[in-house]
Amino acid sequence: MRSTVTIDRAAIEKTHALIRPRVRLTPVLETSGADLGLPPFPLALKLELMQHSGSFKARGAFTNLMTRAIPAAGVVAASGGNHGVAVAYAAMRLGVPAKIFLPTVSSPAKIARIRGYGAELVVGGDLYADALAASEAWVAQSGALPVHAFDQPETLLGQGTLALELEQQAHLDTLLVAVGGGGLIGGIAAWYAGRVQVVGVEPEAAPTLFEALRAGRPVDAPAGGIAADSLAPRRVGEVMFPIARAHVERVVLVTDDAIRRAQHALWETFRVVAEPGGAATAAALLSGAYVPAAGERVGLVLSGGNTTAVDFAR
Repeated sequence: MRSTVTIDRAAIEKTHALIRPRVRLTPVLETSGADLGLPPFPLALKLELMQHSGSFKARGAFTNLMTRAIPAAGVVAASGGNHGVAVAYAAMRLGVPAKIFLPTVSSPAKIARIRGYGAELVVGGDLYADALAASEAWVAQSGALPVHAFDQPETLLGQGTLALELEQQAHLDTLLVAVGGGGLIGGIAAWYAGRVQVVGVEPEAAPTLFEALRAGRPVDAPAGGIAADSLAPRRVGEVMFPIARAHVERVVLVTDDAIRRAQHALWETFRVVAEPGGAATAAALLSGAYVPAAGERVGLVLSGGNTTAVDFAR
């Protein structure tokens, strides 16, 4: 089935060459843990929230739409928010019809972006899993091409291009990556393949990869919390799990309060506006869920910025 697509460095390099004209090379901010009130250690922030559509998801969306045969009915995606925004954006740029299914937990910022990109939008159900079920029913009815948010090899290849870029931008010992369904950390772990320590970060309210690694397979986990619109599917993907088991060093958990504090700290310290899922990696450092060794070179992926946290009208 889908696993016939190889997810490795060579495939990620080929994917990057294909989608590079369509995605931004997002910057890296080099700073120190001391700026966040921590001991001094080299700290690199990959500002992927500056990507087209406001998150890393544009990488996987373009990869799917540029490498798979698209029927006349176009594409369909289920999403907590960011994947839907990205598919809508890529479809707009490539002239492809798109229909996006979101749960009611999706943020107003993400809903507005999807509508702005011209995709047909359906909002219903409480969780990502509800949106996924509705999208699958639409696929059966319409023949549209499903673009999965994380459990699709092309999605992982696209997200892995972030790590290809980052390796050229920063020399790291450890990279912290937020985990929802695992498409981003799966692609990143496939690229680094143990050459950099990859640590997953999940909300305590949605410990999908944490529970999967403990069980030895993807299992249902709680799906709630402040980052439910980006980090709370019911389980991680089948495609990424073997990669994570081989190349993700461990997963740490953070509270909703820690994520909120991290959002404030990123804004106050760097004037970076991150949505809750995008701030989870910073929360791991600030809360002590991950404690670097002296001099350890740490990277954080700030993965998304689709939020209305800053209101310039006030």
